[in-house]
Amino acid sequence: MRLFLFNSESTFDIKMVSDKSKIDEKIVIKELSLLSKAKLIKKQNFVKNVEIKHSKNKKKSSGKNETKEIQVKSHGYILDQDFPYITALKQLLIKTKTLEGGEIIKRLSRSGKLKLVIISGVFTQDKDSRVDMLVVGNNINKTSLNNSIKSIEAELGKELTYVCFETPDFQYRLSMYDKLVRDVLDYPHQVLLDKISV
Repeated sequence: MRLFLFNSESTFDIKMVSDKSKIDEKIVIKELSLLSKAKLIKKQNFVKNVEIKHSKNKKKSSGKNETKEIQVKSHGYILDQDFPYITALKQLLIKTKTLEGGEIIKRLSRSGKLKLVIISGVFTQDKDSRVDMLVVGNNINKTSLNNSIKSIEAELGKELTYVCFETPDFQYRLSMYDKLVRDVLDYPHQVLLDKISV
């Protein structure tokens, strides 16, 4: 449900829904059928990009493969814009327990010593926001942070735009009135953690 509500202009086939939500395809088929009957989503044909691997040389000894992107026709689903409760459902899903501030902090804290976490964009229903999340800390492990963000994205059903700064870099940017930092702080946002008194 989140995937369609927060990506209202996008069409997804069964495999795409399964990959993005990290749910088995058999369960996805049942859920899509239910959402379709409820008229939240509707069927739509679309074209998607698919990567295929092929050998560079026909000789078996080379072992080198190249990837090539091709366009294929697919059958999928898209949010039905005529569904009357779209806004109410979005607000309800944003406020579920799994996406509350404490849970977000818990997941991100595995990445390093967090000093500041601000959410905006999809979390505050602000379509014009440049980022959905700003993370500041010390010794942040980018790979771990990226994995934590992906787990939140899977539950939320939307790819998040986020920025991460080490504490000294953020404080410098803040003092210099950096445009990105000002845009986050001057527009609707929610502070989940603040150990540097922003």
